[in-house]
Amino acid sequence: MDAWDHTYDVVVIGSGAAGMAAALTARLRGLTALVVEKTDRYGGSTALSGGAIWVPGNFHLDAAGLGDTREKARAYLDATVGDRVPAERKDAYLEHGPSMVREFHDRTAVRFRYTPGYSDYYPERLGGYPQGRSIEPEIFDLKRLTPEQYGTLRRAGLPTYGLTITSYDFRYLNMAARTWAGRRTSLKVGLQALKDRATGRKPVALGEALVARMRHSLGRLGADLWLSAPLASLVTEDGRVTGVRVARGNREVTVRATGGVVLASGGFSHSNRLREKYLPAPTSAEWSSAAEGQTGDALEAAVAAGAATDLMDKVWGAPSVVAPGEKPFFLVADRGIPGMVIVDQSGARYANEAAPYHEFVDAMYANHRPAASTVPSWLILDATSKARYVFMGLLPGQPFPKKWTANGFVKKAGTVEELAAQTGLPADRLRTTLDRFNGFARAGRDEDFGRGDSVYDRYYGDPTLPAPNLAPLTKPPFYAVPVHPGDIGTKGGPVTDATARVLREDGSAIEGLYASGNASAAVMGETYPGPGATIGPAMTFSWIAVNAIAEKLSSR
Repeated sequence: MDAWDHTYDVVVIGSGAAGMAAALTARLRGLTALVVEKTDRYGGSTALSGGAIWVPGNFHLDAAGLGDTREKARAYLDATVGDRVPAERKDAYLEHGPSMVREFHDRTAVRFRYTPGYSDYYPERLGGYPQGRSIEPEIFDLKRLTPEQYGTLRRAGLPTYGLTITSYDFRYLNMAARTWAGRRTSLKVGLQALKDRATGRKPVALGEALVARMRHSLGRLGADLWLSAPLASLVTEDGRVTGVRVARGNREVTVRATGGVVLASGGFSHSNRLREKYLPAPTSAEWSSAAEGQTGDALEAAVAAGAATDLMDKVWGAPSVVAPGEKPFFLVADRGIPGMVIVDQSGARYANEAAPYHEFVDAMYANHRPAASTVPSWLILDATSKARYVFMGLLPGQPFPKKWTANGFVKKAGTVEELAAQTGLPADRLRTTLDRFNGFARAGRDEDFGRGDSVYDRYYGDPTLPAPNLAPLTKPPFYAVPVHPGDIGTKGGPVTDATARVLREDGSAIEGLYASGNASAAVMGETYPGPGATIGPAMTFSWIAVNAIAEKLSSR
């Protein structure tokens, strides 16, 4: 191209953790960096998430005395991911992830802390850790941001009632009506909220904290960020990507990338066209908890440049309930509580309700058939569970919003038979299913699906019960809500190598083009090894990509 409007060493598409990690790394290497964000808010799906990262062998785990090693972590990835992903990519992740965590801790405002007890999702497999490997962002005061940074941060809007809640705290708050640990945590969090209000602090946790810490760091290090600037296309010259075309204001501008372009803008969760082309049916963007700008722009630009793709039929599954006119509510802890079952349209259970969320969505599709549709399924709980546990963001005993029962979203009935009539489920089959489950609950073992057998299942269970995930459903009223196979992002995208270079079908690299996070085919393959196994690889491969770019530029 003869003339460019702007020139940077590294151009990054997307402003979630993957994108900002790339820009941070660029500035730490002395490179100029531009982040372009499609929407008018930065943070992507990261800002809406728990913000945790799963990076085996990082120094936080060492400080906690876990004794994690690369050999153990590799054994666990082999036992979960298997050979679905090339060994070189898994090895690159395990080798460089800890270095990424260490450097960001030492040289930026990005801070994490270990979340003890938040188990790997398959802790019983070889190399799995029942005590967990997940680390979560430290709470961050938004007053440290500039007014512009503060005003354009994507907000999660979680129902926390004015409290700042970490994932570690939530485990105990979920049991505030059942355990002294829960009550103490409630008191601690409540007193902290009063103190924050008195002092004017504006604390955030989870994904908002991670994004805010990264944005604060970007500002200090001097990277540029453009909002409302969607990618129009990649610029290629002689088979190499040399820059991008971006829609900015009322015109299209060209930006040269002397080192490379990093695609980090997520997947295609909000494109029904691409969902229907690639994902299992039925599918809908309305069920997705991903940020709304994720419509596959980077994917289609990469494919136009010759990229190979993989895992296009996979998502990071998230069983979700979607009230009319509202955003999806992702069921995580809600599926671990006792006194609850999920059934298909025939009234039968078909999976361990407390299983890792991606696995449950896989089970929804695996069991979906005309005679017993699982889309939607019905989550059923009784009055005892409603009174004891946090459910769908509502406090123990807090009534469902009246509009939910008035519009039929939540079904409420005095008997199982009446509930069956309201949901359209066969009454006799539903009664048989509940009687069978109640028998398992009284005996303390789910003989059908092993609910509660795994340490992971029990993380969100009730520790006061002999079987933390099991209790009979006997006390009316009974409630039912429809459950859909939602997602927190798609897994498919351009194939990349161990340095995050985008590859063609013949295995050759497209020079100048890199991808990470959900804008690439997931290093975790078809599974989900632990909490933070989305954001951890996203940040790591962005760090790897920009290090490779820096090395190339230094050798010119």
